[in-house]
Amino acid sequence: QVQLVESGGGLVQAGGSLRLSCAASGIIFLINDMRWYRQAPGKQRELVASITRGGSTTYAGSVQGRFTISRDNAKNTVSLQMNNLKPEDQAVYYCNADILTRRSDTYWGQGTQVTVSS
Repeated sequence: QVQLVESGGGLVQAGGSLRLSCAASGIIFLINDMRWYRQAPGKQRELVASITRGGSTTYAGSVQGRFTISRDNAKNTVSLQMNNLKPEDQAVYYCNADILTRRSDTYWGQGTQVTVSS
């Protein structure tokens, strides 16, 4: 059974930084794209950043230049370094990955809260 477990959320002042991490565990043959989503109260879940197995990255315009996604293929982890946080970044952040086990499926983590005080 594959699981994605996030860590690193918390409370930070505007302008501060946080680093989120997500670790995949279970019987995993390969992890393709990995992503971070976020969902604020009353809003739809939105894609924040994604990274391919080869390391190509894409970002939402609202976080471009402030957030950096990275991954360690050997450890099956993905991270999101968030700098210069703004109150509008406050949300529950979810890790998401396309994982090949007996077949390819998309898995979600349980989410981690990021709170930004102004």
